[in-house]
Amino acid sequence: MAGQSDPHLSIFSPSEVEFVAEDEIVEIVPNIRMEALNMICGDFGPFFPQIASKVPLWLAVALKKRGKCTIRTPDWMTIERESPKEFQPLPFHYIEISKLLFDHARDDISDAYLVRSLIEDIRDVRFHKVETGLETISGRTHAVKLKNLSAMEVNIVRPFMRDLRRSLVSSRLGKNWYLLTVNL
Repeated sequence: MAGQSDPHLSIFSPSEVEFVAEDEIVEIVPNIRMEALNMICGDFGPFFPQIASKVPLWLAVALKKRGKCTIRTPDWMTIERESPKEFQPLPFHYIEISKLLFDHARDDISDAYLVRSLIEDIRDVRFHKVETGLETISGRTHAVKLKNLSAMEVNIVRPFMRDLRRSLVSSRLGKNWYLLTVNL
């Protein structure tokens, strides 16, 4: 798909979208006792050994790198069910979260190689669905509704939709109004 490899076609770079995803909340299991951490974005903790806590992904990765916790694999890291037209609901930043977990907490993920392969398959299937869905847009299309897209998918689709909307609005074929929406 065009936006995946050409950074000029997307609004944000993949690393910028990943940075935003680091605020997603994940569950960790500390292996040390630690007082609460008072951050600008909120207070996290106190932490007790073997008692699960919820923290932002960036904090989970930082604690994991220091050997102070394990990160629990999110429940959504499973195979996407077959649906020819619809996207199954996944976290908005599922691509970025899974990348960060594979990069920094691979040992906390059971069957990490299989899960990584499945996540890549899900991503490929979803990008293919986006691509084929956009190919079906014609001059007779009055509305496009894309449900359950992820941040990276929206980032790739956004420039195309913006340009399409501009061309449709500028041409105003007859009295037809065009509605382009993305439901997140």
